[in-house]
Amino acid sequence: MPDDKKHEDKKPDVKEVESFDKGKLKKTETLEKNTLPTKEVIEEEKANKC
Repeated sequence: MPDDKKHEDKKPDVKEVESFDKGKLKKTETLEKNTLPTKEVIEEEKANKC
């Protein structure tokens, strides 16, 4: 099997993505569910562990 064929098989098929109509998507509101702690909260937790 030639090396060119191996590389060709690894390329993703993006034909469907290129023709996708973004207008069909519904609008959604994204809500932050898991916020990261602030530096102050981390320091406070470190102080409480000791």
